[in-house]
Amino acid sequence: MRILICVKRVPAVGSRINVTADEQQVDTAHLGFTTSPHEECAVEEAAQIVERLDGDDHAVVVLTLGPEESTEQLRYAASVGGTELALVVAPGSLDWDPQRTAVAITDAVRELEAAGGEFDLILFGNESADGGNFQVGIRVAYALGRPIVNGIKGIDVTTSGIVARRETDAGYEVYELETPCALGVKEGINLPRYPTMKGRLASRKAQIAELDCAEGAAAGGQARVRLHRPPERASTTVMLGDSAAAAPAVVDLLDELGVL
Repeated sequence: MRILICVKRVPAVGSRINVTADEQQVDTAHLGFTTSPHEECAVEEAAQIVERLDGDDHAVVVLTLGPEESTEQLRYAASVGGTELALVVAPGSLDWDPQRTAVAITDAVRELEAAGGEFDLILFGNESADGGNFQVGIRVAYALGRPIVNGIKGIDVTTSGIVARRETDAGYEVYELETPCALGVKEGINLPRYPTMKGRLASRKAQIAELDCAEGAAAGGQARVRLHRPPERASTTVMLGDSAAAAPAVVDLLDELGVL
């Protein structure tokens, strides 16, 4: 079975997030980075799936679109179960919104499949921890002509395909999908393992394939919208008294306002 996981390099959870001067991007100058938590769970789920399957003819391919520094996240994935790694180097001069990101990932998936065969299952995080756009996985699956279900909290491989479970307020929705297909995984589907020393050492030697970056889609762009507070109304203070003698005046005022 061939499984592809698309991951993203994001600011470390718990970091103090500052924005750039134009308030359109995260200022990454002094931030640490990690793998987006939903996608970290997707890597673990793929590793568990191949561990449950018989035989050795399985692949867990991890793909990311980002700067050269994203190799850090790829090597971490290799230390916890990834068997093949691929990096699409994203030019920093472009605005990588969901539309452009999906085009680049779709092109990379097609290149990987042309070289190594079709992926039975493609896993995405339900949404990225930084942008939270919920779009990339759906756009990629649509472009590849494959079914996708988001919000997944359980995956089983059967002889006929994939059974996926999505949690709802009333219980679980169960989806049966034929392969090839795609799923958007939510954090909590599993508890990601910690890498062993052996895994970390092996990940340093792992080969990372660099793929060409497709830049065909125009960026959608962002617009800043501000809500202005309405002007405050002037208020007038009226003293009705400062002793028990003011009680009748208070009653009369409440009656006038319709409270009594």
